[in-house]
Amino acid sequence: MEMEKILGYGVILSLCVTFLALCVLIKRTLSFTTKREFAVPQGNWKKGVVYAFGKGMMPWEKESARKHIFTYFAGFLYHFGIFSALIILILTVFALPVTPWAVLPSKILIALGLLCGIGLFIKRILIDHMRQISCLDDYVANFLVDMFLVLSFLTMNSPGFRTILYISAIAMILYIPLGKIRHCFFFFYSRFLFGRFFGRRGVFHGKKVQMKV
Repeated sequence: MEMEKILGYGVILSLCVTFLALCVLIKRTLSFTTKREFAVPQGNWKKGVVYAFGKGMMPWEKESARKHIFTYFAGFLYHFGIFSALIILILTVFALPVTPWAVLPSKILIALGLLCGIGLFIKRILIDHMRQISCLDDYVANFLVDMFLVLSFLTMNSPGFRTILYISAIAMILYIPLGKIRHCFFFFYSRFLFGRFFGRRGVFHGKKVQMKV
């Protein structure tokens, strides 16, 4: 029990370290100079941000998702399972009760997320062009997350796995700023910049722009 408590503190510490590291990475991206916009705005940047986080997330708005609809939904469930497992982890570490009605849905989301994660991992290995564009980080990130999901599911059914879950969680969390898992943080940041830029240009609203000569 003492080791479990120590590892719980380790999870909290790893979350703090990772958050600070991600903030440093964000600060580094802001250190690059930006070019001044001389063009007259043709749209509203706020509407662009709303589009980027709303309609722009739909598969029919993205060519890559539209052509690989099953992969899109597998990724969707994968991420929902991960977020569910992280919420359960935080509640467990801080000894907060999990609402009884949320236990079963959380188990289902984590299980579905795990199945999708394993499926995406197998797809990366078996499909030739996916294998060719993959690097070690792709496999390590997928493995760490999948192990975290496995142990999260097992812990929800048997608290005896909690110690191993904490070890897995610490490894995954500390890896976030080092590898591709950091997209879970940068996604929101980059999506905001994307919506802001193209919203200002009036790209998303089908507005006919009259060019002034």
